[in-house]
Amino acid sequence: MKILLLLRHGKSSWDDPALRDFDRPLKKRGIKAALRIGKFMRESEVRPDLMLCSPAKRAAQTAELVWKSAHLDCELRYEKRLYAASAAAMRDVLSKEAANVVLLVGHNPGLQELLQYLTGELKEIPTAALARIVLEVESWSELREQSGRLDWLVLPKSLGRG
Repeated sequence: MKILLLLRHGKSSWDDPALRDFDRPLKKRGIKAALRIGKFMRESEVRPDLMLCSPAKRAAQTAELVWKSAHLDCELRYEKRLYAASAAAMRDVLSKEAANVVLLVGHNPGLQELLQYLTGELKEIPTAALARIVLEVESWSELREQSGRLDWLVLPKSLGRG
């Protein structure tokens, strides 16, 4: 059995129209939401073995804030193929991993497509939302359509202001 945690980056800023999409940072709301999710992970003892992250600025900031707020000690690795990745590209990145619990920090629509592919459920993943998928596979290379089930989906706004 494998566990996949999907985390969409926090709300990003569009204040500087000259910035490339890749370079857009989090806005204050996105920072607060990432910290809230990290606190939820710490209090719920959600402990990934590996954190894979898109190198886009907003995703990297989200990952680093969650990593610190959750007091994680797992490897945090940036994977350029996760920037604007499709569900198929995300599956390809995962297929080479050995960890049992992986937290993948990325972007929509790829994250939603991956969740739907793995669980058969069509769910919206808003910014800074965290989903937990339990997979009935022994290896990441065995990921198949509907090979898992959505255990939960947590939205930062449901966690209060803490």
